[in-house]
Amino acid sequence: MTVGQARAWERHWPRLGREVTELPPGPVDMAGWFGREAPVLLEIGSGMGETTARLAEAAPELNYLAVEVYPPGLAQLMMRAEELGLSNLRLLRGDAVVLLERHVPAGSLHGVRIFYPDPWPKKKHHKRRLVQPSFVALVASRLEPGGRVHLATDWADYADQMLEVLSAEPLLRNVYDGWAPRPSWRPLTKFESRAEEAGRVSRDLIFERR
Repeated sequence: MTVGQARAWERHWPRLGREVTELPPGPVDMAGWFGREAPVLLEIGSGMGETTARLAEAAPELNYLAVEVYPPGLAQLMMRAEELGLSNLRLLRGDAVVLLERHVPAGSLHGVRIFYPDPWPKKKHHKRRLVQPSFVALVASRLEPGGRVHLATDWADYADQMLEVLSAEPLLRNVYDGWAPRPSWRPLTKFESRAEEAGRVSRDLIFERR
């Protein structure tokens, strides 16, 4: 971590963050942690937090929960949250699958967002990709009726895999006929801009819990 990130961690983590491995058994008390009852939106893989902070700021009516494994990214997100004065953002460090399996009740999430997960571009590594049938089934089971899962990637073969896997999940239906239009509310990050410069086209998918 940078000096600034370390200071942000020391200052804000006790209030804003938790380790998935240290959560008590059973569901996370979201209302108690956020200090209010509100729909919970889970973002998996918040990276350095550029998009996450701006989306949380744009949706004060949501309890915005970000899960990420990379401590400097979480620290950077806390710095951004402090700058924006966010009160509706909480952070978890650890495995999203463990979080969903052990600490998130069925039918409890308003939405799930997964933007630009690791593409593992080599074919022999494709099995490491997050978006697989068992994972999508888990996510779908945690959504409330009408809740949405929104994915985005700039790797064409991963986008095709995402579409195939999501379309095969019986609990979900595609909100659009194929790819979703890029939403105007999703910030254009440096990461996405670099992908476009490299000739990679971003694809969005939005599916809804039946």
